[in-house]
Amino acid sequence: MADESRPQVTIGGIGIDGYSFSEVVDAVTDHALSPRAAPRYVITPNVHHILLLQDDAHFREIYRKAFLVVPDGVPLLWAARFLGTSLRGRVNGTDLFERLCEVAAEKGLGVFLLGGRPGAADGAARVLKARHPQLHVVGTDCPPYGFEKDATELQRIKAKVKKAAPDFLFVGLGAPKQEKWMFTHCEALEVPISVGVGVSFEFVAGTVRRAPRLMQVMGLEWLFRLVTEPRRLWKRYVVGNPRFLWLVFKQKLGLLHFADDA
Repeated sequence: MADESRPQVTIGGIGIDGYSFSEVVDAVTDHALSPRAAPRYVITPNVHHILLLQDDAHFREIYRKAFLVVPDGVPLLWAARFLGTSLRGRVNGTDLFERLCEVAAEKGLGVFLLGGRPGAADGAARVLKARHPQLHVVGTDCPPYGFEKDATELQRIKAKVKKAAPDFLFVGLGAPKQEKWMFTHCEALEVPISVGVGVSFEFVAGTVRRAPRLMQVMGLEWLFRLVTEPRRLWKRYVVGNPRFLWLVFKQKLGLLHFADDA
């Protein structure tokens, strides 16, 4: 899947894959089922990701080496259309997480949930097991804040994941931590597919409310999250959304460049 022929739309200097939701699920599942599948990771960008990428060359490199980069946010679909291109629909990270767990139950694949707020991964695992009794959750872990700088804690987590030997590793650490963690450790862990899923464990467990379906379809999920968690998210949306609009206008005018562009 990760080749020069993959259909991509460039937004903010980053290629976004133009596959449908079902195509992404099939590609990820096929890779996980492949004998001796090489470790790969999947990224689900939204507006926040695109803005972080503007000032982080290493983050952009992580994106370029991903197995798939799929549009989580509806505003990315709008931006692509404004720029004269198109994407084939939203591939929301939470929806992808839930669907891949359903597929894992059907195919006998093991899943591991890493990250989230305390109790979120375990809560999500319980909900998903209730939906899909055949789902094989081989492990969960909620590492403490700052674990990525603690060599002992890193080794503990890596040893736990490797021993569990999942086919799918879902990483809910938030951006860009989860992407940088997958990039650094996925090869050593030898997990066929790792997916960055942000706050998905909390959504599935019900500890954080997800926007109503209509708001999701209308691209207003950000507004719902801002209203429900204003102190934590106001800067991301109140400052970030206008910055994203300006970024897309700059790209439309041909004014967007990076020092590390080839």
